[in-house]
Amino acid sequence: MSALKPHSVQTFYNDLQRGTKHSNALSPKSIQNIHGILHKAFTQALELGYIRVNPINACTIPKIVKLIIKPLDNEQIALFLKTIAGHKYETLFVTDLFLGLRQGELLGLTWDCINFDSGIIHIYRQLQFLNGVYTFQPLKNSKSRRITPARFILDLLRKHYREQCEARLLAGSLWNDGDFVFCNEFGHHLSRSTTYHNFKDIISKIGLPKTRLHDLRHTYAVTSLQAGDDIKTLQDNLGHHTAAFTLDTYGHVTEGMKQDSAERMDRFIKSLSNT
Repeated sequence: MSALKPHSVQTFYNDLQRGTKHSNALSPKSIQNIHGILHKAFTQALELGYIRVNPINACTIPKIVKLIIKPLDNEQIALFLKTIAGHKYETLFVTDLFLGLRQGELLGLTWDCINFDSGIIHIYRQLQFLNGVYTFQPLKNSKSRRITPARFILDLLRKHYREQCEARLLAGSLWNDGDFVFCNEFGHHLSRSTTYHNFKDIISKIGLPKTRLHDLRHTYAVTSLQAGDDIKTLQDNLGHHTAAFTLDTYGHVTEGMKQDSAERMDRFIKSLSNT
């Protein structure tokens, strides 16, 4: 440990940021997480007297640049719904728009996750492409969650289930019984590229080529807040680790809501003077 110098650690960080021929580049957030683990370990070593200087202190790490989210507004949402009407993946995109699932959660959704009697959807895993194959993986923060969707979404999924049963009968022995909610005509799960390209085709038709699939998740979050959901409820529905993260991500929306609240209070006060 005493032989480790700051320049070696800095070189390690730089390689993580730009990537190498053996590994892809990591995000600033991932590098900061690694830095935090190393710093804590070497701080402990310093306190125990194993080293005289913490080499991690002299290193710099990339800053996290907060991305500007670009959710669809009400007019764009209406246009999006109109455009995907009748599309073969209409149910997938509408579900994502009004549940705010991550892509891996959406692709990994299976029928056992949906309880039509209780009206609850259980999100407990995601489908990820790793080492050339799709496999089920734990959720991003390894914490499952239960979502109570709008009745509209449950009705849409019921209709989708009936249509899938008909497709299963047509496919016969060729059907892959993976129990996926969203699949192709033979029951196989959808790929990330399939959902990506279909979404980009749709979004280009309505004149929003830069909109990402993940922006449907942001759209859900913003519309939920505007509809009156509190931060804690939204945090649970999105599967964020803390409510503070949710508030930090969508704080600009709540600021606008505060102004609306002030205006409602102002109207209320004025109404009292007229009684």
